[in-house]
Amino acid sequence: MEKTRGGSIFIGAGANLAHPTYGSPRETLEAAFRELEGRGVRVQRVSPWYRTAPVPASDQPWYQNAVVEVVTAVGPDRLLTTLHEVEEAFGRVRTVANAARMIDLDLLDFRGEIAPESPGRATLPHPRLATRAFVLRPLADLAPDWRHPVTGEPIQGLLAALPFDEGRV
Repeated sequence: MEKTRGGSIFIGAGANLAHPTYGSPRETLEAAFRELEGRGVRVQRVSPWYRTAPVPASDQPWYQNAVVEVVTAVGPDRLLTTLHEVEEAFGRVRTVANAARMIDLDLLDFRGEIAPESPGRATLPHPRLATRAFVLRPLADLAPDWRHPVTGEPIQGLLAALPFDEGRV
């Protein structure tokens, strides 16, 4: 794992189905943030919430998306495991790609570290981060000077490069 610089840890959060216990997608994700706190992941800041179209386009309900900045003493692989444990505790069952879901927590950036795809390990930064408006817009709210760890591209440039209709936000 290559470390490019110090920095923040960002997690993407999204959902488009209500949870039988926690309620709306946003209420479910806010409950998940509280669960993370109990597992050693302190939420420092939460971006504004965005209502976003499903990607790829489908007849699914629209999503609620946000990005959270967190602090933790664990490394990226353990953090990714914790995110998956919280998803599972909240009833996430992985079926087909891009299926509707009650909860989705993605490790987007871990202090600018770069780690290639490897089974059971965190891929850093998130491999689709640069192409997803529903991630880039809330991330830009929290970190307007953020740069992609691999390409060095500023977040505003990544947003400007998105197709106009990609991920209506």
